[in-house]
Amino acid sequence: MIPSWNLAGLIPPIRPGEEGHGTDRSPYNATFSEVIEHFGITPDRLAILTGLLGYRQALYNIGITEGFQWLDGSFVEDVETLKGRSPNDVDVVTFFRLPAGQTHDELFEQAQHLFDIQHTKQHYRVDGYPMIIGDQLEGWHVDQISYWYSMWSHTREQNWKGFVRVELNPDGDEVASQLLQSMQVAEVEL
Repeated sequence: MIPSWNLAGLIPPIRPGEEGHGTDRSPYNATFSEVIEHFGITPDRLAILTGLLGYRQALYNIGITEGFQWLDGSFVEDVETLKGRSPNDVDVVTFFRLPAGQTHDELFEQAQHLFDIQHTKQHYRVDGYPMIIGDQLEGWHVDQISYWYSMWSHTREQNWKGFVRVELNPDGDEVASQLLQSMQVAEVEL
């Protein structure tokens, strides 16, 4: 379950009431349906979620089905209240296993557009970054993961904040898609 925004309009980095050394902390595990329920509160956010769902489907279509995503950016903040605007996109790092029988180079040649930030922003409203898991852990992997975690655990103003972790799950995304569609219909009817 994703904690509610705190008074600063941010997901708390540690679940309220949890000890400072406790493990119930960011990134918070959620299903894609929970992400939709938690963040799908405006038409703009529903549009971003539609794009993210499309991005996830595009990954599934090229065989990327094992892994998870970290979701962050203004999308996981209450920017409507804090800054008087909607989020423009959602920041996503996709940690994934290579599809069976494919090499890193083959995958990136086949689906380079899904790893091109300009393309993913324009077509999916996703500021997306790939990170292959399952290979031998090298120092640069640790550096890259540390970079993402340190960048995403603070705002630009240096306030601590949390973010969300969502498993890649094609079957769960089918359910999430139905939920998203019903929320969009309900929004139109208002």
